[in-house]
Order: sequence, then structure tokens, then C-alpha cells
Amino acid sequence: MRLLHTSDWHLGRAFHRVNMLGAQAGFIGHLVTTVREHAVDAVVVSGDVYDRAVPPLAAVELFDDALHRLADLGVPTVMISGNHDSARRLGVGAGLIDRAGIHLRTEPSAVGTPVVLADAHGDVAFYGLPYLEPALVKDEFAVDRAGHEAVLGAAMDRVRADLATRAPGTRSVVLAHAFVTGGEASDSERDITVGGVAAVPAGIFDGVDYVALGHLHGCQTLTERVRYSGSPLAYSFSEAGHRKSMWLVDLDAGGTVTAERLDCPVPRPLARLRGTLDGLLADPELTRHEDAWVEATLTDAVRPADPMARLAERFPHTLSLVFAPERAPDDPQVSYARRLAGRSDRQIAQDFVAHVRGAGPDEQEAAVLREAFDAVRADAAVREVAR
Repeated sequence: MRLLHTSDWHLGRAFHRVNMLGAQAGFIGHLVTTVREHAVDAVVVSGDVYDRAVPPLAAVELFDDALHRLADLGVPTVMISGNHDSARRLGVGAGLIDRAGIHLRTEPSAVGTPVVLADAHGDVAFYGLPYLEPALVKDEFAVDRAGHEAVLGAAMDRVRADLATRAPGTRSVVLAHAFVTGGEASDSERDITVGGVAAVPAGIFDGVDYVALGHLHGCQTLTERVRYSGSPLAYSFSEAGHRKSMWLVDLDAGGTVTAERLDCPVPRPLARLRGTLDGLLADPELTRHEDAWVEATLTDAVRPADPMARLAERFPHTLSLVFAPERAPDDPQVSYARRLAGRSDRQIAQDFVAHVRGAGPDEQEAAVLREAFDAVRADAAVREVAR
């Protein structure tokens, strides 16, 4: 069976105020063409179809167009909800849509109920594990501690239990939206840390033939059977080095995986430039970036006059300007934003405690902070779902 694995469309998302709907529509057209030209048997979409729980109308219309075009091809499609999606909203009408060969899996309680497709070698069971917010699903999975590893482990136990009841030789595919250990994150993914832990081990998915992951925006191979497709478009300058693609996966009669990367269209390349303003404007090596979306980091000791206007004369698609004069990390003039870069909200809170009283939180206090941040995040998830 030949699968096309994609994820993280983030329909409705902008890139530094640039409307991306045209580029997203271009990707959908590319996806449909790829399905047809490569004789794909099934499409899997591993979450974050939309960029937010209540997407703009234009994004919903684009999603509707994608569903119609995939259904017209007669190629089954399996989709799960991600942490940016409202599972309830995305799953509306799933029963009816299912009849058209579009299988939306957004209910945590249904993780052990697969979509079963057949080829010349027998059945392939597709299990959809939507994003499982630990605080919201711990009761469903009867776990003592609301953590990613606990709920995903319980969900996979249901998958393996169902698979054990099926005919010998039944192959299996799991769609999951999670941060798996070994994956490399970028700036455009929403933090899903719970209890100080964001990642789960890849071994949690043992026992199935292929795991189609979503959440991280870079295409990655964790094992031959566990892969991220990444997002089809770049959504932050941290993705400037990404090669955006989808996985074309062949699952043979014995469940052996062969995978090939298929490139996605690039609406405009990204460039991260660093140096003094005069240096960036004069460097002949930068000519190749003049048509790119540019993030410019200026290292001038003194902020130059009209930097954005001057940059735009050479790089008309400059979208982000950062002022970062070369200074030692302990220099008091280093900006607050630079001092906080790469630190989580919980770490920042712990730093604040250390700053105001001269010593960081003890173990009990750190646990209180961790629980408080987890509670706020869970409450935000509940509110988003209820919108």
C-alpha cells in the first residue's frame, strides 16, 4: 500500500503578516497532483490542519476544497486533530464525511478503532491518535498522572489490543500528534510541555508498522518506521534551512517500509542575514537573497537611522528586523528579550524567584510552579475547545 504522509498545514496562518492562503492553496493543488501522479492509495494528515481553534472563513473554505478534491480522486484520507485544532470543530460531520472516504479521527475515545483499508496483500489498519492534552484526557485513559507519556502509552495499549484481535498479517499505521524524543523543534510550534516534560520516547509506538507523526515542522526520520513529515510551508525564520516535503511511503506485504521525500512548492525562499547595516547593503555575496523573505539581524554598535527603509531598497521583502549589537552575555545593555531567549515560562519564573530573594525555588516550590503553569495551560486548552 502506498501512503502519502503530510501534516501541519496550519491553514489560515500568516508569515510575519504576509497572508499565506495563496501559498497554502498552491500546496493543496500540489498535494492532489501528487496523489494522482504517484498512484497513492491513502493520504494521512497528522494534525494541525488549521492554525487555531476558530479558523477564518477563508481557511475553512480552503479545507473544504481540499476534502472535495481528495474525495473526487477516490483516494481514502485519514486525518487527526492537532494541538492547534479544535478537535470538536474539526470533527463535526465526521460520520457523514466518512462515507466519502475522508476519515476524521478527533475523539480520544476512538483511538483503538481503526480505519481499515485493503490492498492485494490484505488489510491495513489506520489508528488515529489526535493530540491528547493530558489534563483533558487522563480520566478517559485512567492514568494516575497527567503527562504526555502516560496518556500516549495508554492510547497505544488500546491500539495494540485491537491489533491483536485482527487477522494475522494485518499491517498497521498510527497517526499521532506529539513531540517525540529525538525530534528537532523550531520556533513556530506551540509549546506542549506538561510537568516540565514535552517529549515522549519513540519506543512508545512499538508494535506497529509505520508511525506518521505531526507537530514538529521539520521533516525528520526518528527510525525507519517513525517519521515526521514536517509542515509543507515555512512558518518561522527558524525554518530557513528546512527542505519542505511529504513522505511517500510504500508498505509491502510484510509491513516493510520504504520511504521517499517529495518536495513541496516554495512560494519564496527564506534568508537570515546578520551583520552591520552597511555590510549587508554592500556585500555582493548577498545578491542571491534579494528576492527572499529576509530576517536581518543588525550588529551595529549604535542603532543606524532608518534601517528598515534602507534594507528594503536592496531586500524589498524584508519582514523582520532584529537589533543585536555584539556584546558579552553579561553586559547590562543586553536586551531583556535576548536574555530570555530559549527559556520556558517556568524557567523564567524560577529565575525571577532567584532574582528577588537571592536563591532559586526549592524542590517543593518548583513543583508548585510547575503545577501552576500546567493548570494555566490546561485551562487555556479547555477555553479554546469551548469557543
